Amino acid sequence: MGGFYVFDTLQKKLGLPEKCKIVIQGFGNVGRNTARIFAENGHIVTVVSDSKSAIFKKDGLNLEKVEAHKKNTGGLKDFPEAKNITNAELLELPCDLLIPAAFENVITDANANKIRAKAILELANGPITPEADEILFKRNIPVIPDILANSGGVTVSYFEWDQNLKNEHWTEKEIFEKLKPKMEEASGKILEKARESKTSLRMGAFILALERIQKKML
Repeated sequence: MGGFYVFDTLQKKLGLPEKCKIVIQGFGNVGRNTARIFAENGHIVTVVSDSKSAIFKKDGLNLEKVEAHKKNTGGLKDFPEAKNITNAELLELPCDLLIPAAFENVITDANANKIRAKAILELANGPITPEADEILFKRNIPVIPDILANSGGVTVSYFEWDQNLKNEHWTEKEIFEKLKPKMEEASGKILEKARESKTSLRMGAFILALERIQKKML
């Protein structure tokens, strides 16, 4: 949920439509749950993929049927309601939001100029190389970086430590209620720092982190 809370906070501020068309690279634990969460919140998931292939349906995939197909066949290929495409092709499809949620270094200087997403949400670790990151920034394609989008997991680990210290038991609902404002606050501050520094969200996060360290050291 952390990555979705970040997206939800930044969506309008990045100029994205209320109902986004989403391309997701991945349909494992991260990709599958991400697809479900975005669909449940009114967005249209047009592409998901596994390690061998990807499937595309312009007006949105029926995720329950996709999951059933994968369970029955062992993969996504040849899902009857969608078109087979490659993992490389999915990265270059026009969409509102591209979510790399599987592999690292999939967007490089070789394909960064071909990306047609309006924004990118990094849910894999390091899916964009530094060279590609610079190209995307110059093309005004905002990248919500993994250092922010994936921070929900670390935050929930802190919550677990905190509840154990207090000998309490928090429900899933209570955890999400604690997580959401944390992610909203972090997202807002990083966006503010990036715009103030006229740089990317990734560099904004780095600058903010270094400023906090410096403040603690003084």
